Amino acid sequence: MKNWFVVYTQSRNEELASEHLNRQGFDVYFPRYRKTRSHARRRDVVAAPLFPRYIFVGFDARNAAWRSIRSTRGVIDLVRHGVDPVPVPEGAIDEIRAREDDGGYILLGKHLRLARGDRFRIDSGPFASCEAIFEAKKDEERVIALLSMLGREVSVVLPIGAVAPAG
Repeated sequence: MKNWFVVYTQSRNEELASEHLNRQGFDVYFPRYRKTRSHARRRDVVAAPLFPRYIFVGFDARNAAWRSIRSTRGVIDLVRHGVDPVPVPEGAIDEIRAREDDGGYILLGKHLRLARGDRFRIDSGPFASCEAIFEAKKDEERVIALLSMLGREVSVVLPIGAVAPAG
């Protein structure tokens, strides 16, 4: 029975490891998202790993052939408990894949269904546990919100992961 496992790669070598594991016949899943990058007054969109230094590989752990993964170019090791690789919880890969767009990139803000004026809670960062009002989506990674501070509303930019429904 095939399960998915996590492979820990060398820094910035997720693609190299994926390519070499594919050549060996393994099922590889390397989730990426589109990241907006600014440099020298120029903005462009690049593919970035969803989980830097980690990729997923599907194989049957009862077959000893998986041991070759550890000596593959770009790979450091599998995430293991003792000598055995730890399987990814069932359904986790399907959940990640469900967030892909037509180009195969993960849509980070897909779960965010807020309209201007909606209230939400901030879960992390310096404003954790504060309530805010949704203003707009800045990009796939950030939102603009209004936060009441010192008797007036202040506009703040928050990472999308810090946003949770008010409740």
